[in-house]
This record gives sequence, C-alpha cells and structure tokens, in this order.
Amino acid sequence: MKGMHAAVLVAMLLSLAGAVLLIQEEQPGMGNVNVEGENVISGTGTVVYVRLEGGFYGIIGNDGKRYYPLNLPEEYRVDGLTVRFEGVLRSDVATFHMWGTPIELRSIEASVLRKG
Repeated sequence: MKGMHAAVLVAMLLSLAGAVLLIQEEQPGMGNVNVEGENVISGTGTVVYVRLEGGFYGIIGNDGKRYYPLNLPEEYRVDGLTVRFEGVLRSDVATFHMWGTPIELRSIEASVLRKG
C-alpha cells in the first residue's frame, strides 16, 4: 500500500511541475525570443550550489528567476560565479530536483564585475 501512495505522490508532483512550467511568464530584464517554437532567453546571473537532493548547480538570474541548467559545463560549476548565458527554456522536461526552470544552455561565459 505504501508503494502505491508513493507512486501517486510522484505522479502528482510531476503533474504540478509540468503545470507550473506551462504557465511561466516572461521576465523583465531577460531577453526572451521565440525561435521556431523554442523559447530562447539570454541574461546574466550567478551560479549557485544548491544543497538539496544531493546537491546541484543552478543559475539565479539578475531578475531573481532560478534556472536549472541541464548541461552546465564543469568549468562553470563554481558557487558565486557571475555569468552571461543564453539557452532554450525546456518546458518539456521534468527534473528530479524540481528547482528552477530547466534550461539547455547554448552559450555561457564568465562575466567580470567592475567595481567603480
């Protein structure tokens, strides 16, 4: 009986995650472009190490939106690193971590902050 409850709970969580991803709104300050059915965004943000579900890296955009990069290169897995990135929002993907919006990165580079 416990296995059935767990399966129902997982199914409900995946359905909820899918619904949340479907009703996302574009964020001001981020470049959103729909190219051939893809929602391509670009922006700047900070790479963060999230200590949930065994730990993983995410990107928090300067607009406060959280992104879960599906293909973050190893050299950019640095907590606190400021980056510029471009990628495709993947509303067709559900992740185990359920943190942020899944994004398939097309480009990423470290951004140098200038102190004035």
